[in-house]
Amino acid sequence: MRFLKPCLLLMAVLLSGALSAAAQTTLARKGKPVARIVAADGSSVNRRAAALLQRFVREASGAELPLLEGVAPRRGDVVIGASDTTSLTEDGFRLQSRDGVLYVSSGGDKGALYGVVTLLERYLGVDYLAANTYTIDRRPTIELPAMDCFENPAFRYRQSQGYGMALDETYRDFLRLEEPRDIFAGGMWVHTFNQLLPASVYGREHPEYYSFINGERRPGKASQWCLTNPEVLELVAAKVDSVFKANPGMNIISISQNDSNFTYCRCEECERVNQYEGAPSGNYIRFLNKLAERFPDKEFSTLAYLFTMEPPLHVKPLPNVNIMLCDIDCDREVPLTDNASGQKFVRALEGWSAISDNIFVWDYGINFDNMVSPFPNFPVLKPNIELFRRNHVTMHFSQIGGSYGGDFSELRTYVVSKLMWNPDQDTDELMLRFMTEYYGDAASYIYQYEKLLEGGLLASGQRLWIYDSPVSHKDGMLNDASRKRYNELFDRAESSVAGDSMLLARVRMARLPLMYSDLEIARTKREKDVDAVVRELDTFERYVSGFGVETLNERHNSPLDYCKLYRERYLPSERQSKALGARIIWLDEPAARYREVGERTLTDGLFGGASFVESWTGWEGCDAAFIVDLGEEKEFTSVEADFLHQLGQWVLLPKSVTYALSSDDETWREFGRVEFPEDQSVQVKFVPARVESPQPVRARYIRVSVEGTKICPSWHYGVGCPCWFFIDEVSVF
Repeated sequence: MRFLKPCLLLMAVLLSGALSAAAQTTLARKGKPVARIVAADGSSVNRRAAALLQRFVREASGAELPLLEGVAPRRGDVVIGASDTTSLTEDGFRLQSRDGVLYVSSGGDKGALYGVVTLLERYLGVDYLAANTYTIDRRPTIELPAMDCFENPAFRYRQSQGYGMALDETYRDFLRLEEPRDIFAGGMWVHTFNQLLPASVYGREHPEYYSFINGERRPGKASQWCLTNPEVLELVAAKVDSVFKANPGMNIISISQNDSNFTYCRCEECERVNQYEGAPSGNYIRFLNKLAERFPDKEFSTLAYLFTMEPPLHVKPLPNVNIMLCDIDCDREVPLTDNASGQKFVRALEGWSAISDNIFVWDYGINFDNMVSPFPNFPVLKPNIELFRRNHVTMHFSQIGGSYGGDFSELRTYVVSKLMWNPDQDTDELMLRFMTEYYGDAASYIYQYEKLLEGGLLASGQRLWIYDSPVSHKDGMLNDASRKRYNELFDRAESSVAGDSMLLARVRMARLPLMYSDLEIARTKREKDVDAVVRELDTFERYVSGFGVETLNERHNSPLDYCKLYRERYLPSERQSKALGARIIWLDEPAARYREVGERTLTDGLFGGASFVESWTGWEGCDAAFIVDLGEEKEFTSVEADFLHQLGQWVLLPKSVTYALSSDDETWREFGRVEFPEDQSVQVKFVPARVESPQPVRARYIRVSVEGTKICPSWHYGVGCPCWFFIDEVSVF
């Protein structure tokens, strides 16, 4: 099935006269070259565009069109990089037949390249679906009609996170996407504070350069700068000057906060500005404006992220200050305009757009904690992108599908790249086009699956967020009846392409998130068909191993490690804990939202997963103590508590845990103590604290006393701020 793409996206089509035979451009006839490809000059973009046209004409017809440069065109030629730039913006292009010559004009940057891409898509049937994967209409004769049309992109810079772009540069060209390395000098894109003034270099001798948090200066790789310190400005200006000199021709750099929340400076002078401006962003814009004044021919990008999301009350960014506004805290089940978290972001966006025409939106559409998990957010993409376009956004990063094996990674990258170029396209049409070409006869079943997921999500009223877990949706879009239906659809999808190994592999890759959901939900249930779970685990392990899927989450845990852990941690054990169902008595209560959960889950025999949205019980910035009441005196030799390590969520291991025993809840004797070494690794881990006696002991009550880390250390993202620790199961054997 072939879908023709309209040449014009954002502007009206300018039709030329009738498409007579004389007005056509013949590229190839009966497999022989007819036209020549002429690059108007020797720029790298024109040469790449010319080579791209030559390559695909050769693949379609067998004809090798000659490439020339800087020569006068003759009738029948295709001229790349012609200079009719009327009404064109950056990356825009014009396709125009004039005097028997087809001109591909550019509005700047990659316009000529995208003009050629449009020719290939529209007239040669080239549709790039994934790395090294595309359609093409093969025919020995290629004729193009006369044309006069132009396109401009909705955003001057468009970025997404598709793993395939690193594997196939041509794929990126067809997606019309760019990367930070294309425009940001010296690799200075985001979170650059510690790159420019590393705390490891300056922190010891100059702690005054860094944030004042909770009563003291706290240098650290995630600490922010004291932006009212004039020495910081001079040092950064000197660094900026050297970066631009080392990268001639590049004119934008990011001067932006480290990746952390609440770590901005509260010294007396900074806090005075914060109060006057009504938001910490005021200090940042004042600082960026000073740099922008010193380098008026350069552009400075800075984050409006977490604590800087809200615009300041008084100061306005200079025109060469670019605001990179991030919607990281927003839920994704509906467009940003339709829920409370999104509406808060919309108010910030409208506030920034009132004082700046230079806005870069970083939009999140990915599940960082469970990339191999269903994430049905396709319906929100178009309305959100339209929202950005209405509010002066000129640059856009959609972080939506970067991981190999993640939920519809290729489809997400395809759809969002088309919408960032032209938000007026229809999302479902794009999805169907991709699915038909990528999954063949299985497309209709996979499309039904995704639509049912979307409907199930809305019907459940459950949020969809970027640290989501399938377990959060086990009573909603991933309930037992729904998952049964989804699996039936995938069974039919696999059956429909069983004779094509390539299509079958793609369908099975698309099924991985559903299989992962089945496994994650099964581990939360005491009553389950263990043999069926083991079969699905075996199949999931075989698929991720065969496909080479390496990433389960942003923390670099792998699916194969997950499978190994599942067998050890979640499948039923022959031993049963003597604390199963034991009563919990709080001495130091957990955070309020975990109290009721902890009373049930600390002794339910089920272990928590990588996301702390279920099973885990957490304390923030403090120590903890509670008693496990076994109900009667029992004999045992070991006590073990299970702790979570997840640095990205400010969940650190505590310093120690101590167990004490009692038969009457009055007289206590220490049973043992476990100390935790500091762990700076980013992987999610489950760390047991086990104490074992060589001889059996008897007790009814077990007191668990935890010494928390309390404050995030200097190397952590939350330097100087309270950190969490989480416990799940307390096991007694």
